[in-house]
Amino acid sequence: MSEWLVLSIAMAAVCAVVLTIVVYSSRHVGADDDTSGTPDVMDYMTMMIGVIYAIVLGLAIAGVWEGRSAAQDSVRQEAQALHEVSQRVQVYPAATREKIRDDVDAYVSYVVRTEWPHMSDHEALSKRGTELFDRIRTDVTRFEPHTDLEGQAYQPVLDQVAAADDARGARGENAGATMPGVVWFGLIIGAVVTVGLIFVLQIRRTFRELLLAALFSILISFLLFLIWDFDAPYGRGIGATAGPFLDLFPHIGS
Repeated sequence: MSEWLVLSIAMAAVCAVVLTIVVYSSRHVGADDDTSGTPDVMDYMTMMIGVIYAIVLGLAIAGVWEGRSAAQDSVRQEAQALHEVSQRVQVYPAATREKIRDDVDAYVSYVVRTEWPHMSDHEALSKRGTELFDRIRTDVTRFEPHTDLEGQAYQPVLDQVAAADDARGARGENAGATMPGVVWFGLIIGAVVTVGLIFVLQIRRTFRELLLAALFSILISFLLFLIWDFDAPYGRGIGATAGPFLDLFPHIGS
């Protein structure tokens, strides 16, 4: 099922529950009930709860967005380093050059087509991907330069392999969810409390009040979905993509 379909169903369900409770509650309120008699302290507490939860939501969204950006940066760095390896080995002998480039292409193809879904399902890198990367490292480190030009290129190629390895490690660290469970507990409880303030304020069944209640509950649902989606940088719809690999190795996607 599409994540956006799940979001639509969730927002519709929350909206329906809130409106049902509002309508049901208003039918059981006495005619002499005075909605203007809410104590000032209640208004103050309601405002403070809303402000505090808004701050918590903002910090959570900023945190998961930063994690998503860091995940995308690690992908870009890994792809760029591997691209540099493929380009810098052009001064190597033809057999060695083609061997390294073929292994780089095999690794990139595996990452894009196989390891990416594996990260989404298992929240970790695959053993096969590690084996293919080790093959690149072996090819590069075992090469013995025989000319000055090959010697000058040797160390930079090693550095790029090390950079790609570091970026791959960062990609593995970011493969899982980044938001602790206790934070999710606080976000969900805060959402329930914040939406529950609608009933504390004793709204009625006028179109304007019902519309505001519906929009407010939909907004909270959407923000929680946004945090959930960003929380898995490689596993969901708005997560990091393998685009940098495809941009630098266009023949892989063909």
